[in-house]
Amino acid sequence: MANLNPMPSLSLPEGVTALLVLADGSILPGHGFGATGATVGEVCFNTAMTGYQEILTDPSYAGQIITFTFPHIGNVGTNAEDVESETPPARGLIIRESVTEPSNYRALEHLHDWTKARNLIGISGIDTRALTRKIRDQGFLTGVIAHHPEGQFDLEDLQAMAASWPGLEGMDLAKDCSRTQLDHWQQTLWRAGGAGFGQQEAAQCHIVALDFGAKHNILRALAETGCKVTVLPAQSTAEEVLSHHPDGVFLSNGPGDPAATGAYAVPTIQGLLEAKIPLFGICLGHQMLALALGGQTEKMHHGHRGANHPVKDLATGQVEITSMNHGFVVAADSLPEDVDISHVSLFDGTVAGLKLRDRPVFSVQHHPEASPGPHDAHHLFQRFVDMVHNHKKAS
Repeated sequence: MANLNPMPSLSLPEGVTALLVLADGSILPGHGFGATGATVGEVCFNTAMTGYQEILTDPSYAGQIITFTFPHIGNVGTNAEDVESETPPARGLIIRESVTEPSNYRALEHLHDWTKARNLIGISGIDTRALTRKIRDQGFLTGVIAHHPEGQFDLEDLQAMAASWPGLEGMDLAKDCSRTQLDHWQQTLWRAGGAGFGQQEAAQCHIVALDFGAKHNILRALAETGCKVTVLPAQSTAEEVLSHHPDGVFLSNGPGDPAATGAYAVPTIQGLLEAKIPLFGICLGHQMLALALGGQTEKMHHGHRGANHPVKDLATGQVEITSMNHGFVVAADSLPEDVDISHVSLFDGTVAGLKLRDRPVFSVQHHPEASPGPHDAHHLFQRFVDMVHNHKKAS
């Protein structure tokens, strides 16, 4: 593959201000932007054509360096609204073309300035198609992005940094992305025409959301469907959740190894299952629900990340194009008999949704709130709220 062979010497092409150093010895020269220094993480790729700002601020990317397969990143600049967390949790970004001046009526800041202010390191000039093929064929790679304006690098030190990083298996990153105290969320979905974000002021039910690294747009979608949303830290117990007398509980997305986060989250989820309260989980929440039900999760070869993933609803036969971002998956053959697989990925047949037969509990691996991505699965939020209302009537 072009441009991905280990460099035989320490000499670098003129004008190089950044390097991508992979654990296998590959050294890819490029041009740095954003913050300076060096950052290490798991190198993955995302196939979405839009929404780079939402992707960079998605807490599920903690510990990862994102390769964007779409070549023109930064062309619409950045703004104050398209963010999914206050601080970008990603370790860095890899792009093909140099960042141009933004051309969009909503742009407030150049991507270079935005990343620099948030201590995020970027590298451009990389053959991202070749890098994506390498990840697809070989699986996840550990890498280091180093950015120095004068092109001064200690290659031996960078290679050692890449080789020694332990990887995401066994890492509990949710606690680092979670809120540390209770939060009352009222913001609803964004609307064009100058309306911006709304406020939920007439809630019809009360949802407690366990924050394992929740995206803002998930909380907005819950508020949009008429929910009062109380957000609790990841390490909250079942007793703490139930003390708020919720009508339902939401298990959020988040980063890291679900088995590691499950050390404290699974007992909480099991306590909520025993209380027979309606539950809805997305992404990491979906995976930890599976663990709480007796299933297992496993690391994927290269993961699912993009806004074009087809998922089939096995109950209706309908295929929805969805947004996904995950490197772990529920092992289908590990699930007990009373747990039904509700959705499957049409890319590789992996589990994309679960539901219980005897309780109001379901989850999906994909992201129905999109941001970025299509809204085919957005109806799942209303499904959850309808389930909550039916449960309230029955009890």
